[in-house]
Amino acid sequence: MTWALKALILGAILSGCGPVETVDQQLQAIIAAQDIRPFQPSPPADPALAALGQALFFDKELSGNRDISCATCHHPTLRTGDGLPLSIGTGGQGLGPERELGNGRTLIARNAPDIYNRGSADWQTMFWDGRVAVSVRGYFVSPAGSQLPPGLDSVLAVQAMFPVTSIDEMRGLPGDVDVFGQPNELALIPADEWTAVWQTLMARLLSIPDYAALFQAAYPTIPAADLTFAHAANAIAAFEADAFNQYQSPWYAYLQGDSAALSETEKQGAVLFFGAAGCGQCHNGPLLTDQAYHNLAAPQVGPGKGAEAPLDYGRFRVSGRPEDTFAFRTPSLLNTAVTGPWLHDGAYATLEAVIAHHQNPAEALPAYDAAANLPAYLQTSVQRDPAMQQAMQAAVDPQLAARRLGPGEIEALVAFLHALTDTAVFDLAHVQPAAVPSGLPVQD
Repeated sequence: MTWALKALILGAILSGCGPVETVDQQLQAIIAAQDIRPFQPSPPADPALAALGQALFFDKELSGNRDISCATCHHPTLRTGDGLPLSIGTGGQGLGPERELGNGRTLIARNAPDIYNRGSADWQTMFWDGRVAVSVRGYFVSPAGSQLPPGLDSVLAVQAMFPVTSIDEMRGLPGDVDVFGQPNELALIPADEWTAVWQTLMARLLSIPDYAALFQAAYPTIPAADLTFAHAANAIAAFEADAFNQYQSPWYAYLQGDSAALSETEKQGAVLFFGAAGCGQCHNGPLLTDQAYHNLAAPQVGPGKGAEAPLDYGRFRVSGRPEDTFAFRTPSLLNTAVTGPWLHDGAYATLEAVIAHHQNPAEALPAYDAAANLPAYLQTSVQRDPAMQQAMQAAVDPQLAARRLGPGEIEALVAFLHALTDTAVFDLAHVQPAAVPSGLPVQD
C-alpha cells in the first residue's frame, strides 16, 4: 500500500467518524489506517556463536595493522557509532570524538551508521548506498560478486565481510607495518582479490589457540580446514543482533497498547510525523525506513568517494542509474535521537537542523551552515560549486515537497523522535569484553 493511499484511507476514517477530540484518537486512527505495527526483535543468538562474534567484534586482529576493530567505529558506549561526522579508520588514534587522523590518511567518506536492531529479518539492505542487499530472488548482492563465499546467514553477515577489505577502514595501505613493526600482509593483496583477504585473515585467526577453540565451540561439526571468513562474519552478525537489540522505546510500548507511554507532545509529534509533515512517506514500517534511496540535496562533506571525489554520488555508484545520483538509503529511526551526527556524511549536528533541511532541501543546501554543524577541520571540505548544487536541487526527491513547520511542530517532532529511544542504549558498557584472544588492547 502506497503512502498516498494510506493518507486517503486515513482521511476517510477521520471524515467519517465525526470530530476527533483528542490527539490520542488522531494517532490511533493513523495507526489503524497505515497499519503501523511494532518492531519484532530477532531471536536470541546461539551463545557459542555470539561469544565468538563478541571477541571478533572487539579484536584489532581483524585489521591489517592490528590497530582498529569493528568496535572502534561502532562502540557500545558511543551509541554503536563513533560520534563523528565522518569516521577515522586504520592509522588513527583514540576513540570517538577525540579520535585523531593518522599521518597520510584520509577520512572515511561516510558517517558510521548505528547498528541497533540489525538482526531483524526486515532488513534487506546494508550500507548507505545499499551495495549489500538481498535480491528479489533471495540471493545476496555484494561488491564481491561471485567471490562472496557460501554459507552466509543474513544480509548483516554479508555486511560484516567488507570493512576488513577496505584500505581506509581496516585493511591499510601497501607499505604499512602493524603495531609490532611487522609488514601488513593484507595491504599487499590487490583490491579486487576479496577471497585472498578473507583467507589471510582466517589464517591469522586460526593460528591463535583461543580463536581455534572459540570457532570449534561455535561450529563443532565443521573441521578447521573448512572454516572460512563467512563463519566469522556469521558470528559477528550474531553478536551484533544479540547485543544491540534495543527497541523497547515509549513508541514501542504505545503500539503494544500502553496509551500512557507517550506524552501529549510526543503524540502530537507522531501525528505530524505520519501525517502533515510527511516523514512517514519514507520512514515507515517496523524499522521506520523504506530502505529505498532518496536525493535530499544533503550537503556534500568530506573527501568524497571513488572517481567523483570530492563528491559522493551515493546510490549511483552501485546502480549506475542517473536518477540515483546523490541518493542515499533512508536510515532507520529506531534510537535515532542518540545517534548523531546525522545524514550519510554527518552533515547535521542536531535533529532540529535535520528537520529544517527536510522542509525545503533545495533552499537548505546553499544556506548550509558548516560552522554550526561541523568541527573546524571539516568545514572547508563542504562542496559549494553552484553547478553541482543546482544539479542536486533539480533532482530532489519529489516526495520532499516544501513544507513550513512552526517551532512548536518541530519541537513536537523532535519529542517523538526521542520517544523512539530504548533507554537500554545508555547501559551497554557490559558488552565490551575485558580481553580478546589476540591479546591486543580492547580499549583505544
